[in-house]
Amino acid sequence: MSYLVVLIVDDPEDCRPILSGWENAGVSGVTILESTGLGRFKKAGLLDDIPLLPSLSDILSSGEIHHRTLLSVVDEQKVVDEMVAIAQGVIGDLDEKHTGFLFVVPVIQAYGLRRGQK
Repeated sequence: MSYLVVLIVDDPEDCRPILSGWENAGVSGVTILESTGLGRFKKAGLLDDIPLLPSLSDILSSGEIHHRTLLSVVDEQKVVDEMVAIAQGVIGDLDEKHTGFLFVVPVIQAYGLRRGQK
């Protein structure tokens, strides 16, 4: 079975060591997205400036991007466990505030993974 691992990293500086660790663990591909959360918008008072149905450009134009979201599909639970351990080794306990958020979803079907290619 394949798994989608999604890690939202609170401090973008933590991304480089996480990505390096994941690559050493055999993760061959990671998509990296700039992201922010509703809490950051509320704290900064940005909700008043954002339209009811904001476009991506509306959100990005605020300049308030503070997170990175990492997405990767892997084949084995063992690799997922390694990814979690590496992330927590860099970030710390994910149950603590301002560290990050990680979740894993089973993948029923995936196309274009090109397994075995570097």
